[in-house]
Amino acid sequence: MTNRKKNNLKVIPLGGLEEIGKNMTVFEYGECIFVVDCGVAFPEDEMLGVDLVIPDVSYLEKNIDKVKGIVVTHGHEDHIGALPYILNKVNVPVYGTELTLALIENKLVEHQMVNDIELKVVKAGDTIELGVFKIEFIHSTHSIADSVALAIFTPVGVVIHTSDFKIDQTPIEGEPMDLPRLAELGKKGVLLLMADSTNVERPGYTMSERTVGDTLDNVFKNAKSRIIVATFASNIHRIQQIINSSVKFDRKVSLSGRSMVNVVSVAMKLGYLNIPPGVLLDIDKIQKLPQEQIVMITTGSQGEPMSALTRIATSTHRKVGIEKGDLVIISASAIPGNEKFISRVIDDLFKQGADVIYDELAEIHVSGHARKEELKLIHRLVKPRFFVPVHGEYRHLKQHANLAQFLGMKEEDIFLMENGQVLEISQKKAQITGNVQAGDVLIDGLGIGDVGNVVLKDRKHLSEDGLIVVVATVSQEGNLINEPEVISRGFVYVKESESLIDDIRDFAGDLIVKSLARKKNGYNNTKNIIKDELGSYLYQRTKRSPMILPVIIEIPKGQA
Repeated sequence: MTNRKKNNLKVIPLGGLEEIGKNMTVFEYGECIFVVDCGVAFPEDEMLGVDLVIPDVSYLEKNIDKVKGIVVTHGHEDHIGALPYILNKVNVPVYGTELTLALIENKLVEHQMVNDIELKVVKAGDTIELGVFKIEFIHSTHSIADSVALAIFTPVGVVIHTSDFKIDQTPIEGEPMDLPRLAELGKKGVLLLMADSTNVERPGYTMSERTVGDTLDNVFKNAKSRIIVATFASNIHRIQQIINSSVKFDRKVSLSGRSMVNVVSVAMKLGYLNIPPGVLLDIDKIQKLPQEQIVMITTGSQGEPMSALTRIATSTHRKVGIEKGDLVIISASAIPGNEKFISRVIDDLFKQGADVIYDELAEIHVSGHARKEELKLIHRLVKPRFFVPVHGEYRHLKQHANLAQFLGMKEEDIFLMENGQVLEISQKKAQITGNVQAGDVLIDGLGIGDVGNVVLKDRKHLSEDGLIVVVATVSQEGNLINEPEVISRGFVYVKESESLIDDIRDFAGDLIVKSLARKKNGYNNTKNIIKDELGSYLYQRTKRSPMILPVIIEIPKGQA
């Protein structure tokens, strides 16, 4: 009898490493794959015009027959936002807790695909089987209700994936994090720990969500005008505390922002938000009340250009404008990369006459992520054989790796991974063995992946130097019929630069005549000559390099 070769467990992050957002991890053993989370990221500054960034799932598409399901840890956008796009390519069952799946269902309804996807509700304490894997859902605490960590039972050992968490002993809703279960698993032996690294640089413990309630009460107590609070739509615990303070100080509440309205509706329906009758009013009705009785909860805490708060700050909101003395509370901290947007919104609000309270001025936000002492506790309880820091930029991952070493782990048992790398693990050994295709897929409007590096390069070029279009009309014999038309967009204003435009017209006309005179030169070659030589000419004249777009129109014989 021959011994069959045993497979190794493969752990393949497709997103979420060296970045904040786009969380997605593949677990593979033999002919079985399942996926943890499926999130989006905010576009970088240079991704001009891009709406969202999602993971590249080419590897899953190639192995679609192996994929048994997607397990989602909680309902934040960086963990569920890519599902409507990914499920179009990888249609498998999605497992998550009640609130998480309700938020996912909302997205699928918007994308008109809710009837095509199998959503399977689980709760903390449940265990499901996906092929050779058993996945246990462990109650966790984070800045959204119904969050879970995962214990993944594989043929080679147990993997603990904390997802996003903090150890909140006084949560707004439900029980504290199930640390006893993590300790029990740690005693039995954990092969691999994958843990949230976002706040590893911060010493101590993350404050309880309840501390925000005390600050809100003090602010509401002293406010004499309308209050506008911006927060994440998914932060239901924060919304509950805003409601509680509003009720305590006899204020009515309205909601602004489509995602805010949708999430609150879902949370109320499922019992995750407790709002007394008569407190929540439509935005049109609440405007008729005295200012000191009004609270508005809105999206836009990250300064997103099209969010409700940004439109309010720039006087482009259809129903709400800032009035002198309004109190605006931004109850969130900046996601890395969004600092400029938030600063701009705060400046605009001040200019409009509002008073603004933000993270630097008062404790109106606490993080949903564990700090250093909480991470130490998790490591001590779980006692993993191997460790992979996840969810963070490179410096976060590195600092978390350093922390694991400080706690006694060997450097060779800690893996600082990149998206797309393959970590293979047996019962005794772990090593990075290769890469799969991974990266960013850009969402622009209805387009998925049709904006790539070339398009972004063109957009950047246009944004920096503008565009010159040279339109030439030629006969079938290859003669220039009229002098070229020159169109400038974002380069110079034609009326103020007529002499330059005339010079461009003359220069381009000479180039076209000379090029067409060489009978071997086709129109494409002529266009390239215009791009190169006119580009050099313009740089000498202006020290600018606009994009040059030559257009040659051939007029049929007899119409010239």
